[in-house]
Amino acid sequence: MQKILSVLRKACSTYSLIEEGDKIAVGISGGKDSLTLLNALAIYQRFSPQNFSLVAIAVDLSGGKNDYSEIKEFCDKINIEFTIVPSNVFEIIFDIRKEKNPCSLCANMRRGLLNSTAKTLGCNKVALGHHKDDFIETFLMSLFFEGRLSTFKPKSYLSRVDLTVIRPLIYCDESEIIRVSKDYPILINPCPADKHTERENAKKLISQLDKIYPDSREKIFNALIHKERYNLLNNE
Repeated sequence: MQKILSVLRKACSTYSLIEEGDKIAVGISGGKDSLTLLNALAIYQRFSPQNFSLVAIAVDLSGGKNDYSEIKEFCDKINIEFTIVPSNVFEIIFDIRKEKNPCSLCANMRRGLLNSTAKTLGCNKVALGHHKDDFIETFLMSLFFEGRLSTFKPKSYLSRVDLTVIRPLIYCDESEIIRVSKDYPILINPCPADKHTERENAKKLISQLDKIYPDSREKIFNALIHKERYNLLNNE
């Protein structure tokens, strides 16, 4: 966990992710990334130069089929308030609309419920568990499917809901998260599309690139976060 706390602190400092008096809602999917983020932020509270508070929010996409009891115990152990938001997102996407490409709509619906609940609880920020590998995968997906050079930002202000989204694990390798999360109460992903998405394909592609061109993952990441390395055509 020490390594994760180090890169989390670096991200918070570099991008001013956490400010004095923040009330931060941590989005909990039940997976390794969000639980690692929650635990790391709970520890970071103890020595952070800023005073801030945390709540955890899980949007139940399964219509009540998910069992969050162990995650509730985990949150109680680290003294974090835990809220479960019931929804029928899976039913809408898979049974009613029968979406062939469900991920985008699912993400939008999930984020909408997360953000509205965060506002109801008096939060001014939402923290998501996206890490370095997610950052690179999103870039490749944007390139191949949209023809754009784009990825998510470490910090984004959502003016429509007056919330700031932060991603404190932006410098964190997924492999490190896997290493520290072995004892967490991981919730098995009930999504029918799990492991059959374009993101999964992007993950496999990066692994292949790393075998052909060693350290390519790290070089792609550094190329994205260091603006002085940009050398693209512009309109001038």
